[in-house]
Amino acid sequence: MPETPAENIRLRSALDALPAYVPGKPAADDGVRRFKVSSNESPFEPLPQVIEAVNRATLHANLYPDMGALDLREAIAAHHSTPRSAVGPENIALSTGSVAVSGDLVRALVDPGDEVVFAWRSFEAYPILVRSHGGVDVQVPLTPAFEHDLPAMAEAITERTRLVILCTPNNPTGPALTTAQIEDFLARVPDHVVVALDEAYREFVDPVRLADTARLFAEHGNVVLLRTFSKMQGIAGLRVGYAVAHPRLAAALGQVTVPFGASSIAQAAALATFDPDAAAELEHRAAWIREQRGRLEQVLAAQGWELPASQGNFVYFPLGERSAEFAAFADARGLVVRAYGTDGVRVTVGEREANDLLLAIAQEWREAQEG
Repeated sequence: MPETPAENIRLRSALDALPAYVPGKPAADDGVRRFKVSSNESPFEPLPQVIEAVNRATLHANLYPDMGALDLREAIAAHHSTPRSAVGPENIALSTGSVAVSGDLVRALVDPGDEVVFAWRSFEAYPILVRSHGGVDVQVPLTPAFEHDLPAMAEAITERTRLVILCTPNNPTGPALTTAQIEDFLARVPDHVVVALDEAYREFVDPVRLADTARLFAEHGNVVLLRTFSKMQGIAGLRVGYAVAHPRLAAALGQVTVPFGASSIAQAAALATFDPDAAAELEHRAAWIREQRGRLEQVLAAQGWELPASQGNFVYFPLGERSAEFAAFADARGLVVRAYGTDGVRVTVGEREANDLLLAIAQEWREAQEG
């Protein structure tokens, strides 16, 4: 035993009120074949272009990565540029996933006691990021349709508000915001309050419903876009995401992010996804997931389920107090899903066999309740 007991270490008092991030439950290794759809992961393996880029990058893993990630930032900027709005590498800030960029936003904007407004339930990392940096999280309940209550969120903004986060599509419930909804909301937000549009699931939105966030970014100096390579691009294990921000804020994010956070391997993998053939295959995969999500929603509705209209790569069952019971019911039948306390259950769109199993489990559950 050490001479100085570890119990004498003085931890920050904020940790006492800090919720723990709960990752998706892994599949148990008990001889039963299980599908893990408790985390919003891609059911597809990494692209061949990505694997090749990763293999090449490992040959130089003894060297630090390019801290500026210039090649990747240039590729991202080109991807986001439109005829009406040019985006340059000075607008791009990288980190280890969009969740890390969200943390950078808090570090760059929020002093102790300042407020961050977001919907609830939404991405569970938000309160952790805010409280761990001394901020005050202001959670605005979702509407009965499990959508952002934008009028209530606008009313929640005070003199202490520094950041508002809109998760669209909302994780874990699924609804996405429209251009008009976001535009109306921005008209009610003071110019000094940053509005972050967390679009981690943007590629899964039906194309006809996509919000024109590029235009909103170009027209509003307080808007920042958050994106990730974890979902559609399928490299969640390599951890890389980014913000599209106006230069002053992008530079501030660079000041507070972890140095060398985006590894050389992650940068190479992300860069490979912009290859034209790779991009075409990724869009094909995203379209497949959208089709499967639509199939799930159609069959589940026919079974009698009333679910939120999802635009993510997942569906949400608002089961309330019975969430844990449903999760255990599914697990016993080979499907590992994600329960959120006493709110609901999120199920990621997985391989077709997993999706078919979900439909069978959902039908069996309803028959058991009705019987």
